[in-house]
Amino acid sequence: MDLGLKNKIVLITGASGGIGAATARVFTKEGAKLVLHYGKNKADIEKLLKQLPPSTKTLAVSADIADEAQVANLFNEAVKKFGQVDIVVANAGIFPAEDVAIQTMDKTRWDKVIATDLTGAWLTAREFFKSIAKNKISNPSLVFVSSTAGVFGEAGHSEYAAAKAALIGLTLSLKNEITRLTPHGRVNAVAPGWTWSPMTEKFKSNHQAVTRALLTRPLLKIAEASDIANQIVILSSSVVSGQVTGRVAVTAGGMEGGVLWDPSEIDPTEA
Repeated sequence: MDLGLKNKIVLITGASGGIGAATARVFTKEGAKLVLHYGKNKADIEKLLKQLPPSTKTLAVSADIADEAQVANLFNEAVKKFGQVDIVVANAGIFPAEDVAIQTMDKTRWDKVIATDLTGAWLTAREFFKSIAKNKISNPSLVFVSSTAGVFGEAGHSEYAAAKAALIGLTLSLKNEITRLTPHGRVNAVAPGWTWSPMTEKFKSNHQAVTRALLTRPLLKIAEASDIANQIVILSSSVVSGQVTGRVAVTAGGMEGGVLWDPSEIDPTEA
């Protein structure tokens, strides 16, 4: 099925990571042109560029996603190269590995996560909206990458959960604002749960951790980065999702807030 994405200009923040890179690959298959944002992971973005078909038109731009001047430059470079930006995937984010309860969490950690995961996404959305108005984009789409932490919470990561929950609030607000700029503009979000990526591959052999991750979902399978990428691309397409806006697609195997399984019922090797 033709998703209508051929020659669309797609800007992906955090494109050097697992979900970002997978999203770039799927958009490439649809014939899109890519603006790939990265922070400091130049080696990873260069690796991704080598993996994409040689015919893919791309632009890689480094920026501190929490710095408004650098985010503005990111969009300026994109427009300079391709003339406009049609679709934005606000994916850039960080997740501190260590569980820290709120009473022992220092403000430095809070500030860093909020700056990247929330302020960075807000700045990205703001620049996209400016670009939509200036370049008169007719069918723009913005997809935030939230998290199940923003839906159900995550103990030990209150700062991350707060940032990801705020992206859902942004989605609900901006789906109304975007139509004041252009009547067919759309804003949605995906909320992945545990996903296999270069960052989480090390946990595959940790059966206790895998079992714990599966306890709250009926589908006994951990998502691949491509599963999340496919959902992002579907939401980005005005052909198949033209009537979908202000929605949060929880992409986590039917995850719920409560435990659904006894550990003895789960075979972690099948995840």
